[in-house]
Amino acid sequence: MVQVFHSATSPFVRKVLVLAAETGQSVETLASAANPVNRDPGVVAQNPTGKVPTALLPDGSALHDSRVICRWLDTRHDGPKMYPDGEAVWDVLRREALADGLLDAAVLARYETMLRPKEKQWEEWLIGQMDKIGSSLDVMERDVAGYASIDAGWIAFGCALGYLDFRFAGLGWRDGHPALAAWHAEIASRKSFKATEPPC
Repeated sequence: MVQVFHSATSPFVRKVLVLAAETGQSVETLASAANPVNRDPGVVAQNPTGKVPTALLPDGSALHDSRVICRWLDTRHDGPKMYPDGEAVWDVLRREALADGLLDAAVLARYETMLRPKEKQWEEWLIGQMDKIGSSLDVMERDVAGYASIDAGWIAFGCALGYLDFRFAGLGWRDGHPALAAWHAEIASRKSFKATEPPC
């Protein structure tokens, strides 16, 4: 069984766990204290960036980054693929990259406001990260019209929006994005998403 260094609040870890659940696979989560400043030496020993998720495979090797781990998991089951073959995969990868880009901006904004001392915070830089979130949401609003069945791109969308609800509750991302809000309500009701909700 694959093992994954875990943080219950990481949307990138959540992506891996949701995809595993959607494809009927079990993942063993390993406790970690991943932090951008005080790095967890146990994670660093397997992944020099010290980031989660980091997966330990049955052969003893390690994989880094949620997109890489999700692709690996998708080769390990016989059901419908989360990354389809042929030309269709490019739209899945585009949506996954869009959601991950939103998450990168959101995590950086979170670090800026919660970890950086107040006197050292850079307001213009923070505004830039929040602008990235806003423009990404606008594209996602259009994209959800194409939703037909679950895949890795939609999983990434759901985890990104869930992170906004968790860490940016006052953002009001549903305002001006009615299709995205309705879509998120639907996907968030799936068993895989309910089982991986971050702690309150």
